[in-house]
Amino acid sequence: MEVTALCIRQLMTVLLLLIVQVDFSCSQTADEAFPQVVPNRQQHFEHDPIEVSCEGLEGLTGWRVMKKIKDKDVQTCSSEWTKSTGPCKITNTYQISDSGQYWCEMGGKKSNVVNITVTVGDVILESPALPVLDGRTETLRCRSKRTSLAHIADFYKDGFLIGSSSTGEMTIQHVSKTDEGFYKCSISDFGDSAESWLAVRALHRETHPSPELSCHPYLILRTVFTILMVFLLLLLVGMLHCGKLRVTPTYVCICKVCEGKCQTDPDNSVKEELTEGNSDT
Repeated sequence: MEVTALCIRQLMTVLLLLIVQVDFSCSQTADEAFPQVVPNRQQHFEHDPIEVSCEGLEGLTGWRVMKKIKDKDVQTCSSEWTKSTGPCKITNTYQISDSGQYWCEMGGKKSNVVNITVTVGDVILESPALPVLDGRTETLRCRSKRTSLAHIADFYKDGFLIGSSSTGEMTIQHVSKTDEGFYKCSISDFGDSAESWLAVRALHRETHPSPELSCHPYLILRTVFTILMVFLLLLLVGMLHCGKLRVTPTYVCICKVCEGKCQTDPDNSVKEELTEGNSDT
């Protein structure tokens, strides 16, 4: 009975350690992940459709898209929790209900946040919702919903004018950390856009294996190892219960009846000798 209890305790310990290892191996990739936004820009005109997706993050499914709207509590992108897994599709956006922070959650995991701004104005700055990779080239566009023609646009960073363009575009070559900041644009006769933060991500992070390649195989291997360990331990416990595996007790005799004999006796022969000796006396 004591051996069986010991086996069960060892089984539980192994399972807990494996769960902790799986969670730790994937926690860092979750922290570096971002939801996917389609179209990939922070600012959107009111009534524009957008989609925020977490599917495939870490090679897993079942993520929930969460959002935090100003002055409101955290909620799922979907109005119903039971239907909130999968992509969050908003076909008709509104400034008051859809501007805010979006991220992915599953269990105790949480991704990084992306900001989405829905505006009732006439001008938006098309800047990426996700961080720009260090060293890459990024083009910012100033767009008006009143016209699709090319127009002169002024671009600002942290409140200072940094350039003008007759095409409504500004290209940043070899993006670096110094390019991070709040950007906005202005079109004469149409107005200004809102400000959006342009984030820059170090290149070395992207050279790491993607979550699908780094975390998912570990989960598979650890799952297989867990199943194997559970099978072996349960087999051991089953053999103990069925009597196919017997633990032989050792009896140490210190008495005159045993005549100095120390023996291992699974058939209780020592006890019989003790009984006979007592009856003779």
